[in-house]
Amino acid sequence: MKIKDLSKVRNIGISAHIDSGKTTLTERILYYTRRIHAIHEVRGKDGVGATMDSMELEKERGITIQSAATFCSWKDHHINIIDTPGHVDFTIEVERALRVLDGAILILCSVGGVQSQSITVNRQMTRYKVPRIAFINKCDRTGANPYRVTQQLRDKLDLNAIMIQLPIGLESELEGVVDLVSMKAVYFDGEQGDDVRYEEIPDHLKEEAAEKREELLDNVSMFSDELMEAILEEREPTEEMIHDAIRKGVLSLELTPVMIGSAYKNKGVQPLLDAVNAYLPCPTEVENTALDLDRDEAEVTVSNDPHDPLVALAFKLEDGRYGQLTYIRTYQGTINKGDTIINTRTGKKTKVGRLVRMHADQMEEIEGTSAGDIVALFGVDCASGDTFCSEDINWSMSSMHVPNPVISLAITPVDNKAQANLSKALNRFCKEDPTFRSFVDHETGETIISGMGELHLEVYIERMKREYKAEVEVGAPRVAYREAITQRADFDYTHKKQTGGSGQFGRVAGYMEPLEEGEYEFVDEIVGGVIPREYIPSCDKGFQASMEKGPLTGSPITGIRVVINDGSFHSVDSSDMAFQQAAKGAFKQGFQKAGPIIMEPIMKVAVEGPSEFQGAVMGSLNQRRGVIVGTFEEGNYTVVEAEVPLSEMFGYSTTLRSLTQGKAEFTMEFDSYKQVPKSVADELVKKYEEERKNN
Repeated sequence: MKIKDLSKVRNIGISAHIDSGKTTLTERILYYTRRIHAIHEVRGKDGVGATMDSMELEKERGITIQSAATFCSWKDHHINIIDTPGHVDFTIEVERALRVLDGAILILCSVGGVQSQSITVNRQMTRYKVPRIAFINKCDRTGANPYRVTQQLRDKLDLNAIMIQLPIGLESELEGVVDLVSMKAVYFDGEQGDDVRYEEIPDHLKEEAAEKREELLDNVSMFSDELMEAILEEREPTEEMIHDAIRKGVLSLELTPVMIGSAYKNKGVQPLLDAVNAYLPCPTEVENTALDLDRDEAEVTVSNDPHDPLVALAFKLEDGRYGQLTYIRTYQGTINKGDTIINTRTGKKTKVGRLVRMHADQMEEIEGTSAGDIVALFGVDCASGDTFCSEDINWSMSSMHVPNPVISLAITPVDNKAQANLSKALNRFCKEDPTFRSFVDHETGETIISGMGELHLEVYIERMKREYKAEVEVGAPRVAYREAITQRADFDYTHKKQTGGSGQFGRVAGYMEPLEEGEYEFVDEIVGGVIPREYIPSCDKGFQASMEKGPLTGSPITGIRVVINDGSFHSVDSSDMAFQQAAKGAFKQGFQKAGPIIMEPIMKVAVEGPSEFQGAVMGSLNQRRGVIVGTFEEGNYTVVEAEVPLSEMFGYSTTLRSLTQGKAEFTMEFDSYKQVPKSVADELVKKYEEERKNN
């Protein structure tokens, strides 16, 4: 099935803070669009679990780990949906989904409001210029207050949020919503809310509805001259006019319409689908750019035209039961079975064998696809973020932002069988997830895995055991420390060795200083050929090799500018190797004198829980060298935000549970690197020296 009319296509993502009801909402959408015929819950009593949480681990923990893709049709529109995780440890899943989506639904909990992860997700949407609709979910819960949440969208996320619906009743009395565009009350009848019924607005809400509609028209008339004229001439604007104005506002990223409901109670989902069709962009309304590799990476605009040469982006890989599955978003051109496509990163040609449309973990075979669609290919060898083109062009889509890992663990397989399975698992996971990395530490021979947080690595270790039968023993978590310098220091180092025959000789002099932005910079100020031109890159190489492991804790060194301005050579004994060694010696000499310090990753931590535990929570963060940045009271809930060193956050979830009777939860994400206090630094150096002695 190829899509003829691109204006009827929507590529949307559903993202939000943990536990705001993303997967539950997706489940309802699939039910109302008749993709599934029965509703299952995330923490399902029926043992089935939600359709989109297809992984065993997801069903057990009741969380989404991998983004899942599916598609459905609503009122002759074709909608591709990606349900993304809420946990900050799986940020990359959200990043890569937003990279290929045209619009998004930002879900908020009507009790929790704008939470820490909502802020992160919103920042990612802004980075990729994704237009969004806000949906305030869980309006049936005690303490629901959509008005407060809308205000938070304005204050905390700086969005021009405007309600286009009002709730009829709240908490256990939630009956339906008032649609402020058509000025009708909307009710959802039947056991599963299948029958949408439109009625007059109840008398007690008429006044408020008129007021809020006035506010809505004031706001959206900025985006439409026609609507503005109608209001000035005191004519009643048509629904069409209002819809057009809202759409223009959403597409320009200057307006966020707010909708209300309760996915769990089957209320408000159908109007949300109508809004996706009405306000979110189709593929042709979003501008995407690529880099032309044949013209020195000149920026080109992708056309979205199915008749142009093919450009498609592989944004996610999965190793399934049938081999590697590659999710691709086509930006222009068409792909049919049997076509030859080229991976522009490797230059490899591939013949398209199987094309499928995914529905969570089930698939439907298709013959071909065209611009604007999201489908999956089988048996194509590529990495996440590769671009595929047809033979006549050589373009690459701009890549996505991949954060660096902040935490590592050493893992040791228990026996030879586990060793073989482990390498298979690591190969697959590193290919699938750019934020998960693994390497072998040459000194200790251990396999080290790195990721975005404890939960991230925990899930991968669990998956190694389940999916690959790779039993591993896990070492203590390690933090990604860095070493840096605080002042300028000179160096002047001569490397010479004489052992029968030609020796080695090289002298390198200059200075090093802290670098404000970036990790490393090499400046060549050699004049008069005191170091011959051909040996300058050797010096650079030697300095770069020294950056890999600092003398204090063996951590990578960062933020250094090295300037060489003097040196000497020997016509016979100087060589590439000699100058590399001289540079290493010079670096060591300068580093010791430049006030070396250890830097540690600082995490932005947000703890949410009942106000009665606020003192205990703040105490627990202070004990962990945390700096409290702010506290927010929301009803009888308090949010404490702090900056805490990652090394102090291990096992915090257990501590927090026992402090707050399991009523508080926390999220954390990487913020920046800061200097370690002297007492901690001394301990780290001592520990590193002992380790070196023992090895």
